[in-house]
Amino acid sequence: MTQSKADELATSPTTEAPRAPVEAPATGGRGRFAALGQGLQQLLAFGTLIALLIFFSIAGANFLTVSNLSSILLSTAVIGILAVGTTFVIITGGIDLSLGTAMTLCSVITGLLLTKVGLPLSLGVLGGIAAGALIGAINGFNVAYLRLPPFIATLAMMLVAQGLALVLSGVKPIYFSKVEGFSSISLGNILPRIPNAVLILFGLAIVGGVILRKTILGRMTYAIGSNEEATRLSGINTRRWVLAIYTLAGVATGIAGVVLASRLNSAQPQLGVGYELQAIAAVIIGGTSLLGGRGSILGTLIGALIMSVLINGLRIMAIQPEWQTVVVGLVVLVAVFADNLRKRRAEGGGRV
Repeated sequence: MTQSKADELATSPTTEAPRAPVEAPATGGRGRFAALGQGLQQLLAFGTLIALLIFFSIAGANFLTVSNLSSILLSTAVIGILAVGTTFVIITGGIDLSLGTAMTLCSVITGLLLTKVGLPLSLGVLGGIAAGALIGAINGFNVAYLRLPPFIATLAMMLVAQGLALVLSGVKPIYFSKVEGFSSISLGNILPRIPNAVLILFGLAIVGGVILRKTILGRMTYAIGSNEEATRLSGINTRRWVLAIYTLAGVATGIAGVVLASRLNSAQPQLGVGYELQAIAAVIIGGTSLLGGRGSILGTLIGALIMSVLINGLRIMAIQPEWQTVVVGLVVLVAVFADNLRKRRAEGGGRV
């Protein structure tokens, strides 16, 4: 591989990196079909969201109320923030199972810094976010440098974070009732009727979208997911980029921890398990491929909204919680099947 080829890979604006050291970015029939397939997937996800809104508005009289729609957006915030971060990880072909418990640990650390140490609000919040970045960096180091499978590395971190959250909190909730202004991080209203948590979600989604589409970090995310070995043979330090990607996801986890604690006005050390599955489901439903190399923040945001609307609508229809879980699982199964079908069609140039 020549140096010019390596430069081309590092600066190419395409979202599909070469699949072998001697290939150029896909610009022929397959590349066009893949791009069209991703666009159709996002359109399908958006259509599904509209269909769910129409269905639940007919099935439940209280669904299309201002208070309920605000509740849907608020419940989307935490899952959406987690999903934005893990979109980068999944595009690389990785996975992060530590999202939920790591978020809880960040909430607990924020609580300790603000209530026990007595730090100012801004420093306590930054401390919680920094804890998330550290967790992400450890995950990235284990995957990139120790060469542990992402599933195993993040599963271990999930257990470590869960245990640390219980140990540091003494298995008791940490309340922020004496921390002035903390609950306003999520529940305040800079804009009328729109909780600040929702603004944080959309702001983070915009930043994430810009990073993914307009920066070298985003290009490396797609390149590693498409073919990490080809990217490495092109002279690019893939380990460094994988470390950066997991650290970025950790920052999003820390933000989600602060937002959740602010929303509850407490850090609940036993909360968090299961959030990672909802976040990963939102990413998959939004069209990001579990095999890596394809995905978008817009699709993830739509997927997070679909998850929230689906769960909220089922609750309004008085569907039992266990059946809600069954429905969500079936939706994820359909999304993964559609992703595999789309991949087969793309590899066959549009032929099944």
